[in-house]
Amino acid sequence: MNRKFHIKKGDLVQVNAGEDKGKQGKVLAVLREEERAIVEGINMVSKHTKPNAAHPQGGIIKKEAPIHISNLNVVDPSTGKPTRVGRRRNAEGKLVRYAKKSGQELK
Repeated sequence: MNRKFHIKKGDLVQVNAGEDKGKQGKVLAVLREEERAIVEGINMVSKHTKPNAAHPQGGIIKKEAPIHISNLNVVDPSTGKPTRVGRRRNAEGKLVRYAKKSGQELK
């Protein structure tokens, strides 16, 4: 499936449903096949790990689990509030994303 999503890696997003509702975080990765995203500090889970090179001690590690894209909204850069995202052509004719609330272009 080759759908276009309203969020990209690096976007600041707000969670609009679930345990972390209202929290904001930066998108670390978008999992296209599963229609999910990993957001910094959101949907934290405890993972039990054996000792390895990265974690010589092993034990329980807190890490982000993927969250469904439908539960995320991009944060408007000018107002700091969640907004829907549209697409339009800019002056150079390039397709860009913009915040529907303020009309401001998203980087």
